[in-house]
Amino acid sequence: MATNGAAAQEAFAPVLTALATMQGNVSRSQKAQAHEFLEKFQKSPEAWTTTIALLQSTDASPESKLFSATTLKGKITYDIEQLPRETLPALRDSLLSLLTSYRAGPRPVRIQLCVCLANLAIFMLEWKNVLQTIVATLGTEAENLSCILDFLRVLPEEVTEGRKIHLTEDELAQRTKELLEDNAGQVLNLLGQYSQSSESAATNPQLLECITSWLREVPISDIVQSPLLDIVVNALSVDDSFESAVECMCAIFKETRDVDETLGVIQTLYPRVVALRPKIAQAAEEEDLEMFKGVTRLFAEAGEAWVVLIARLPSQFRGLVEAVLECAARDKDRESISLTFLFWYELKQYLTLEKYIQARMEYADIYSKLVDIMVKHLEFPRPEGGNDTDLFDGDREQEEKFRQFRHQMGDVLKDCCEVIGVTECLGKAFQLIQQWVSKYASQATDTNVPHWQELEAPLFSMRAMGRMVSSEESHVLPQVMPLLVQIPSHEKVRFQAIMALARYTEWTAEHPEFLESQLQYIIAGFQHPSKEVVRASALALRYFCNDCKDLLKDHVTQLQSFYESVIDKLPTASQEEVTEGVASVVSAQPVDKVYQTFKLYCDPLMTRLMHLANHAHDEKGKLAVADHLQLITIFVQWVQPYVSPSEANPAVKYCQEIFPVLATISDNFTTFPPILERVCRCWRHMVLSYRTAISPMLPALADKLASGFAASKQGCFLWATDSIVREFAEGAEFVDQTTTDAIFQFFEQQAVTFFRALNDLPPEDLPDVIEDFFRLLIDALLYYPYKFIPSALTTHILSAALTALTLQQVEPLAATLHFLRDLLAYGSETPPGSSFDTAGSTTTNPPEIRAAVKQLFLAHGDEMVKRLLTGMMFHFPKDSIPDASGALLGLFELLPTEVAIWIKQTVELLPQGSVSPQETERLMNGISQRIQSGELRKLRVLIQDFTTSYRRRNVAPREGLGRLAASRFSYSG
Repeated sequence: MATNGAAAQEAFAPVLTALATMQGNVSRSQKAQAHEFLEKFQKSPEAWTTTIALLQSTDASPESKLFSATTLKGKITYDIEQLPRETLPALRDSLLSLLTSYRAGPRPVRIQLCVCLANLAIFMLEWKNVLQTIVATLGTEAENLSCILDFLRVLPEEVTEGRKIHLTEDELAQRTKELLEDNAGQVLNLLGQYSQSSESAATNPQLLECITSWLREVPISDIVQSPLLDIVVNALSVDDSFESAVECMCAIFKETRDVDETLGVIQTLYPRVVALRPKIAQAAEEEDLEMFKGVTRLFAEAGEAWVVLIARLPSQFRGLVEAVLECAARDKDRESISLTFLFWYELKQYLTLEKYIQARMEYADIYSKLVDIMVKHLEFPRPEGGNDTDLFDGDREQEEKFRQFRHQMGDVLKDCCEVIGVTECLGKAFQLIQQWVSKYASQATDTNVPHWQELEAPLFSMRAMGRMVSSEESHVLPQVMPLLVQIPSHEKVRFQAIMALARYTEWTAEHPEFLESQLQYIIAGFQHPSKEVVRASALALRYFCNDCKDLLKDHVTQLQSFYESVIDKLPTASQEEVTEGVASVVSAQPVDKVYQTFKLYCDPLMTRLMHLANHAHDEKGKLAVADHLQLITIFVQWVQPYVSPSEANPAVKYCQEIFPVLATISDNFTTFPPILERVCRCWRHMVLSYRTAISPMLPALADKLASGFAASKQGCFLWATDSIVREFAEGAEFVDQTTTDAIFQFFEQQAVTFFRALNDLPPEDLPDVIEDFFRLLIDALLYYPYKFIPSALTTHILSAALTALTLQQVEPLAATLHFLRDLLAYGSETPPGSSFDTAGSTTTNPPEIRAAVKQLFLAHGDEMVKRLLTGMMFHFPKDSIPDASGALLGLFELLPTEVAIWIKQTVELLPQGSVSPQETERLMNGISQRIQSGELRKLRVLIQDFTTSYRRRNVAPREGLGRLAASRFSYSG
């Protein structure tokens, strides 16, 4: 594709101007205009000649050349059909000429040109001698080999991504074989020749990257049995090639995961890997963090790949496990140890199987040492000068990283518990606590706890292992529990001691003799000056009350006094935790005491709630009302006495008493969503907790949900409505037909209010309401299908769904699409929720219902197809695409011929030039073939591939502009 000099200069002048604007010190609006211009340019047919002309120019800047090469890559990937097929050889020759020009660099441009050639090679099925052409064009001189290596590296990567190229599955499979499998032997020879071409070639990171790229294509045995293995291993001793060599070795390990197929390869690799173990000590002694991380990754990933053999042949592979353990032990900075965590987990998975019990015994000592290593790494740092107030020198990111890291190590400790037993692991923590007590307890005061890190770490390990400990454990816990309640008041150790107690509440429930001392220790924590300790105490109290409620139920009155004394002093999250705890104790009361106890706890809350509501004049005051409402809801969630259907529920009796207050708050705060959401949440949980026993409240509740939604247009009222629709469904036990009919009328009333809101406001202003409405519809359709589908509102509902499909948010789109898919399913014989009759046959859908659904979509299907297809091509979020294609599949199953016509009509409306006639023909032929063969499910992939391809070409931004928007790059050769 030759270009005329003067014409080309004139063509790319606007592009250069826009590029200069993107990198210049100009206004944001000017940059936005330049960005828009360049984005349109990248997708235009003119970009073919302009980018090649820019790359041929000797005056263009390195930035503009990289932009041109990147743009050209996008053109070949997405817009190749803009070119007549007969021009492709000329394009190939131009690319080969450009690659020759840039063989010495800049490397970023060279790599983009290699990608261009690789993608063109995938598409040009008639180009059979790709590799030979590249080598012959560039030559095998030493200065050209880097360029050949770049092409060899990107070729497998681009073939793997070949679905972007416009080929059929069969064509892509054939091309993959021709480009990769058939060239594997030649590539191996080329790499071997290059490695011997000079002294530095064998340690060139490019060579190692190329080997890594071809590992999936060349049989792993050929690599390992060739001189290339020595090159990779030797490169681990050279600083410049170390990182690439580690990457290559780890890729080799991944190719040997099928240990039975690659046993011979592993037997060759294993001694070479274990021989690298001295590098662990070397990296640790030299404090070379990058080297230590690379060596750790090497051993850990070898262990992950060969974990089955490690379990099968423990004596032969013990050296590798010891190497991983040494990496964990020597990692003083805790920068690399996390790389070993997956290995310990996967090995544990095998060792805990009965067939590997012998291996478990042989590795028991290693896991025992691993416990010691992990507990030691759990210790907080010891800052110079003993400054305990800032252990990380103000580095909050490092502090958060350490906290997350500790929880990961806690998971490793759980793995150790499964391998060597809980008693031994707990015993190690207990010994460390005992050692600290014997050494330092006499010196400790509330303000000074010597070497507290050595006490806090085993406490954390006990907390981490708590989930693994049986409530019947009788060896270690009876000894350690008396120690825990004597832990001094230092913030970190007190926090950890309380959290450890919280982990063992199930054990305490089985050992009530320890309850009193633990509970007093936790309650004392509420008076601690540290907010963290107070939060820990609230969480611990919650678990104590949950698990020991039967032991505490006789102390419910004293517990209420404590609750009243602390609730207002706690942060919101802790208020909720303490409330959940005491509510669980209330739930353990006998039925005849539930109302009295419920009232005892909640009346003071309601008094405070009314006071707060009467004085809520600013946002802070209103949020306090919302937070207090949540405490009432927690009691409703937990206090669920079992009462026979013929008896009045005492919890419902109390709910009836507080309902007027909740209704008044709802009426008074119609413009403050957090309060409305909490009121509706409380009402919703009344229905969920007490089910049909809530019937006496139903008329008043439905009335308030209806009036509240009408006044506020908040989706929370629909969310609460949904619980009633589900609970009082057709055929539900203890629900009469009159009630069912009334509930459906209530649902229709809410739907009409929603339509009015959608008519008054654009859908973009109502995303949450739309989501809640369609989630309500999903349940209404499921529980009242034979009332719902013939309803006069169904047409309006479908119109609302089509409006909702214009949105770009995932949640409302997901709800809408799920509803549409469910509604379409009622056009089949077996709709969602179909059950089996007594004879075992599936309940079928009545013909009149199927006919109604079909008629509905005959009337609106063309618009629905248009909304779904354009959404998939232009604006749907990625997560919504599967649901959208599922809805289209449902339409195809209902109306195959009509949907095919509607799709053709929609494609014809697309902007001229955005879809070629060949693409349209290919799409419609594919649809027709699958309809005729009855392979309707394959239509889903066909549609998704078409819309994804369209979106990539015409809508999604191309590469290159993001780099320009940033700063300048370095373009070394």
